Amino acid sequence: MAKVLVTRRVPAEAIQLLKDANCELDYWEKDEPIPRDELLNKVKGKDAIFCLLTEKIDGELLDAAGPQLKVVATMSVGYDHVDTKEIAKRNLCLGFTPGVLTDATATLNVALLLAVSRRIVEAAAEAKNGGWGTWKPMWMTGPTLKGSTVGVVGLGRIGVAVCQRLAPFGVAKFLYNDIAPRDDIAKMVDAVFADKDTLFRESDFVVSCTLLTDETRGMFNKDAFSKMKKNAVFVNASRGGVVNQDDLYQALKNGEIRGAGLDVTVPEPIPLDHPLLTLKNCVVLPHIGSAEEQTRTDMATLTSRNILAGLKGDKLPAAAQL
Repeated sequence: MAKVLVTRRVPAEAIQLLKDANCELDYWEKDEPIPRDELLNKVKGKDAIFCLLTEKIDGELLDAAGPQLKVVATMSVGYDHVDTKEIAKRNLCLGFTPGVLTDATATLNVALLLAVSRRIVEAAAEAKNGGWGTWKPMWMTGPTLKGSTVGVVGLGRIGVAVCQRLAPFGVAKFLYNDIAPRDDIAKMVDAVFADKDTLFRESDFVVSCTLLTDETRGMFNKDAFSKMKKNAVFVNASRGGVVNQDDLYQALKNGEIRGAGLDVTVPEPIPLDHPLLTLKNCVVLPHIGSAEEQTRTDMATLTSRNILAGLKGDKLPAAAQL
């Protein structure tokens, strides 16, 4: 009987898949992350690990698990919390959950963009705090999507889906940047490849849909924001690490860009005294990009299917590149 550690309370459908396969479960049935010392203790002797972004899967953890470990599966599309070199060194399988959260995350990107540009959060606060007075022609105005240029950094599944959702708003032009031109998928949304400087300079809205890598870490920094339009809106629902948050704060405070929407930060949760939370032109959400009930269920069940395949020695439905 295979022993599986599940590090968080997840949708019941995923747990049932593992139970139906007669797996012996060690289940951390809480919404908060499992403490590191508890994780290192519980992982001992396990054949598989069902983890989340909050668990650091490194050499120490894999050593604690033992040589019988066969598969690590993360309920996330990103796996920068996993030391892939250590995974490869031990010939382990690594599963993740691409594709199933594309629609939900793309929709959240659009929601953030609209919330910032139409000043939704700021306006809702005014309705509650007495700031709503007579109708004023110049009050609560913001930039429009119609006729605008939208720049997408990272034209993967989510980047394409963002463009598809924004097109009906009358966007005039989509620019994109990636490690190389992606003509095959760019034509799906009539997007034009541009270098980063051109994208920053010409875009009215800049949306980050990139992975977190050594190359992208901190790429949205003082230099990047200084090249953007003063009326630009920046949105990031990819990884918090791609943004230098101190530089973003200064850019927003000093009017270098108009506004920003973030669903991801460093750290998570963002400290309550962080200066970004003091700005009216910055909307910060608690990493809810995939927070649709069906999406979370699909993510969890795919994670379980990755585990079951790895335990059998079969090809994983969604194997990460090592």
